[in-house]
Amino acid sequence: MRLQVSEQLVIWLVRLVTYSMVAVVGYILFDIVWKGAGVLSWTFLTTSPSVDGRGGIFPAIIGTFYLVTGTIAVALPLGMASAIYLTEYAKQGRLTGLIRLAIVTLAGVPSIVFGLFGLGLFVLFLNFGTSILAGSLTLACMILPTIIVSSEESLRAVPLALREASLALGATKWETIRKSVLPYAIPGMLTGSILGVGRAAGETAPILFTVAAFYLPNLPRSIFDQVLALPYHLYVLATQYPNPEQVRPTQYGTALVLLLLVLGLNVGAIVLRTHFRKRYRW
Repeated sequence: MRLQVSEQLVIWLVRLVTYSMVAVVGYILFDIVWKGAGVLSWTFLTTSPSVDGRGGIFPAIIGTFYLVTGTIAVALPLGMASAIYLTEYAKQGRLTGLIRLAIVTLAGVPSIVFGLFGLGLFVLFLNFGTSILAGSLTLACMILPTIIVSSEESLRAVPLALREASLALGATKWETIRKSVLPYAIPGMLTGSILGVGRAAGETAPILFTVAAFYLPNLPRSIFDQVLALPYHLYVLATQYPNPEQVRPTQYGTALVLLLLVLGLNVGAIVLRTHFRKRYRW
């Protein structure tokens, strides 16, 4: 009897915590959508910001797009290639275990640490300056562990029998990976990678030191230029203006656009995963 009562109490406690978290997140989302939807307009999305914090966010949208594109171009191939090597080629031993431990540890490092790392390596040592290149490389380093871990898990989920059957039929190691493993692992690999990119799109600390500008109404002309970015622009609007009520509508509009961007990346990950899972089943 006591065990049943204790079990029911635990169930209700877990349920209460879950519903409370959902309610808090739901309230935050509702508040952003309710107060930000009225700000969204074609003018707001296609004009440059003004000195007083008003105006549009077009340069911030373009800057975020450049950073996300650069991050994907660097992190996606490196992360997937590293996962394939660690899972399919590397000899499983103490050294490989230490490498995996280091990768998992890096996945939990705060983003501000990666920002300082990017400042020291890309901005100062390699002399890229505060630029799109430095910011994209810093964000790529930040999400690289997440991509490697998620890609490794997807590769391990593919049954070993598929590999053995392919090798038994005379296929090479690479042919086996390319034709018998990757088609089934790619949905999970892409999902984890895009979720990591979604995290990078909403980060402020790494770009604070490497690429973001306080006020920049013009679009960048090269990868060595600074840019405005949605998360940093939102941070500036929330903290750097003496009259916050004056820029409150712009804050909510910027937050809503950033939320929609991250949501779009997550929905894209789900769509890609569903598409590839329908094509390849075992």
